Amino acid sequence: MSGPEPSVLAVGLKSRCPACGQAPLFEGFLTVRSRCPVCGTDLSSQDSGDGPVAFIVLIVGGIVVALALLTEVRYQPPVWLHLLLWLPLTVVLVLALMRPFKATLVALQYKHRRDDFGA
Repeated sequence: MSGPEPSVLAVGLKSRCPACGQAPLFEGFLTVRSRCPVCGTDLSSQDSGDGPVAFIVLIVGGIVVALALLTEVRYQPPVWLHLLLWLPLTVVLVLALMRPFKATLVALQYKHRRDDFGA
């Protein structure tokens, strides 16, 4: 690849190829492409495992619990209203964060594996 290397954070947030920053990283919702259609980089060995899920559970859990506690202390709504508020928010936040977090971890893996092998 010629030219400046794309930022790990930029390609992660945009869910782009970690090598060129141009092509979409995913086929479908969370399946990493086996090869970049723009630069031809082999992405088949890139696997983020459960890393993104661990971060998302901590972040979304912290946000939802803090908001639920604040709401409970201030307004004391019934349990059904808590469920109506916080379950959909939890699902939306998890789905919204999953692709960028997975793409960022894949980009970090790609960058550090490449650096380890002197490429």
